[in-house]
Amino acid sequence: EGFVLATEEAMTAVKDGRLLIEKFIDNPRHIEIQVLGDQHGNVVYLNERECSIQRRNQKVIEEAPSTFLDPETRRSMGEQAVALAKSVQYESAGTVEFLVDSQKNFYFLEMNTRLQVEHPVTEIITGTDLVKEMINVASGLPLSFSQKDIGINGWAIEAS
Repeated sequence: EGFVLATEEAMTAVKDGRLLIEKFIDNPRHIEIQVLGDQHGNVVYLNERECSIQRRNQKVIEEAPSTFLDPETRRSMGEQAVALAKSVQYESAGTVEFLVDSQKNFYFLEMNTRLQVEHPVTEIITGTDLVKEMINVASGLPLSFSQKDIGINGWAIEAS
C-alpha cells in the first residue's frame, strides 16, 4: 500500500513514478579507512577513524581506533578499501568512507581522493607520517612499509 501511495505521489509531483528504495541502516556509524598507494602497485590501509558524532553533517569528533569495530571487521573493511584503491590504481593518500550498522555490516559511501584534515589522528595511532609518504609516492618512490608493519598503538581523538 505504501509503495502504491508513494508512486502515485511521485507521478503527481514530478510526472515520474519511479522510486529509489534505500536500505535502512540501524544505529549507523560513520567510519572511514585511510589508504595509501604508490606507483608500484602497493596499497595499504592504516586502520580507521570513527566520525559518527556530527552536527549539520560536519564531523565534530574524530577518533581512532573506533571503539565499535572488532579486529575482524576492521580487517575486512581495510581489505575492501585496499581492493577499491587497487582497482583504480590509486597512487596517494585517500579515505574510503563507510556506514556501519549495529551488526557490523558495512556499506560503501565514497572515497575522498585527498588527505583529509583529520589525518593526524591516523598518524598518531600508526606512527606513520602520511604527508612524507605522499611526497615520496609523488616522487615515484615505493611505500616505506607494508601492511604487516601497520598496527594500532594507543588511541587518538580530534575535536573541531
